[in-house]
Amino acid sequence: MAAARRIPEATVARLPLYYRALLDTADQHVATVSSERLAELAGVNAAKVRKDLSYLGSYGTRGVGYDVEFLLHQISRELGLTQDWPVVIVGVGNLGHALANYRGFGARGFQVEGLVDADPKKVGTKVGNLVVEALDDLPRIVEERKIAIGIVATPASAAQEVADRLVQAGVSSILNFAPTVVTVPTEVSLRKVDLAIELQILSFYQQRKTPNGDGPPAHAAPSKRARAT
Repeated sequence: MAAARRIPEATVARLPLYYRALLDTADQHVATVSSERLAELAGVNAAKVRKDLSYLGSYGTRGVGYDVEFLLHQISRELGLTQDWPVVIVGVGNLGHALANYRGFGARGFQVEGLVDADPKKVGTKVGNLVVEALDDLPRIVEERKIAIGIVATPASAAQEVADRLVQAGVSSILNFAPTVVTVPTEVSLRKVDLAIELQILSFYQQRKTPNGDGPPAHAAPSKRARAT
């Protein structure tokens, strides 16, 4: 449906922000919301909100705003949140544990149906209600549980192999948390979450908050690791 309407990628990326803001608004029993208020909650400008929502065929009512429940329905439908998506997490280290225990996935329609790791010592252990399974069992897990999305939570060195295995098993949507670039066939949707990069961007802005506003102190030389990256 989104493809038929040719919704721009930038707009698609903002729809989850609107969705989260609308959920918070609905929880406060607010029936309508203005584009200005929605923009404030989502961290964008009102003109962008109105333009984005126009792609959904939603224009609001002058002087009233948008119906919160109806807009939630529209956005959830466009994002495919009206159905559950089975998910497998590959890599059950600290990050994998945290993702497996994150209740927000289930609340948004993403059901973690499998945990997979290559370490024999982790296979057979439990995380929440799930038992960690072997990487070699991935094709069976994907087929039996109709896995739609694979999450890569491995070290960087293993990420490409895991992505390859997910693709070979039939997974066509992958979320990569590993701090490295992986490549997938063009027909596979790939998103990347790199926490280190986000922290480095924050560092860029933080150093400009020094009293003189001209960067970090002169004596603050970059570390060897920073110079190497």
